[in-house]
Amino acid sequence: MCNEWSVDKAEWHFDEMVEWRRYLHRHPELSYEEANTSDYIAEKLTSFGIPIKRNIGGHGVVGIVKSGEGNVIALRADMDALAIQDGKQCDYRSTVPGVMHACGHDGHTATLLAVARLLQEHRDKWRGEVRLLFQPAEEVSPGGAQAMIKDGALQGVQSIYGVHLWTPLPAGKIATRPGPMMAAVDDFFLTIHGKGGHAGMPHACIDAVVIGAALVQQLQTIVSRNVSPLESAVISVGSLQAGTTQNVIADCAILKGTVRSFDPTIRSLLRTRVESMIEHTCAMYDAEYELEYRIGYPALVNDKAEAERVLRVAAACFGEAAVHTAEMMMPAEDFAYYNKVVPGCFIFVGAGNEQNCRYPHHHPMFDFEESAMLQAGQLLLAMAFDALKVTRVSDSELNTV
Repeated sequence: MCNEWSVDKAEWHFDEMVEWRRYLHRHPELSYEEANTSDYIAEKLTSFGIPIKRNIGGHGVVGIVKSGEGNVIALRADMDALAIQDGKQCDYRSTVPGVMHACGHDGHTATLLAVARLLQEHRDKWRGEVRLLFQPAEEVSPGGAQAMIKDGALQGVQSIYGVHLWTPLPAGKIATRPGPMMAAVDDFFLTIHGKGGHAGMPHACIDAVVIGAALVQQLQTIVSRNVSPLESAVISVGSLQAGTTQNVIADCAILKGTVRSFDPTIRSLLRTRVESMIEHTCAMYDAEYELEYRIGYPALVNDKAEAERVLRVAAACFGEAAVHTAEMMMPAEDFAYYNKVVPGCFIFVGAGNEQNCRYPHHHPMFDFEESAMLQAGQLLLAMAFDALKVTRVSDSELNTV
């Protein structure tokens, strides 16, 4: 299906794609705060002549491109940023202190805007409906996907596809897999209440630092001693905060951690063991505690038939050598909720290079190879056409606008 749509930069208005992406990169907004981003997307879609719905699942925008009767498929892009200070020195560096697009969502949004415009401009060449989901709040649980679904974003949809520009994968490569691909995520927030005092008189205190340090070590034994080595799970403590100076026993310690898994039974086991270990460790030291265990996104499980469709279509577009079966990985994605409602597939599009796009996602120096937006857009169009059962359109029928 890719032969119908050239990746020529003129037809894709690539300079404008880059301009959109860089504008969004300069003006990031955190999850649940994407009001200006939503306005920007709505203005672009409206300028293309695409009907829209606003405030879907919060600040979400849904564009509807329709051409006669036929199948209904959905394409999704997330649009929120992260609470990270942009460390890059470039003309599109974030202008918002402490907030940046460190995961490529600006590129996802720009890509889907370009796809939307091409679909609208050439809607005489296909039949059916493509629903464009510009989703808020992917980065922070409970996320925007559930809210968009509740507001009817998937009503009548037969299948859904989403791409992630992925710097660990070199530009030019495509990867996905049938079945489980990304982990379920839960988070815990623990406050330990001890008894502070003089560091020279620890016997009169209940040392929250000691208790917190013990838990950091002991929580690591849950996976190694409770989960089969043939299964996958992770428990990580990302933050331990306690005390203010060297000669005072801290009366309070705050731990924040994350729990990742694929199997629902293991997910339940991990929660039980975390809660039990915290309870008994604090009791051992005679401390009180408060625990919030926050259930997050489920595991992202791609529909087998839709994943096989992606692998087939991507190979036809870019060649067999460019397409890979992705490994299962522990990062989470709330695209998982869409896959639980309709058949769908989430796809990684390589966006890394060794020059200036080698930093990991959620890093202050994160950037991606912008040409990957062309490949992502071409793949989304090809997936839409294949799912809509569009017959091949000759190159001569597609005129550069």
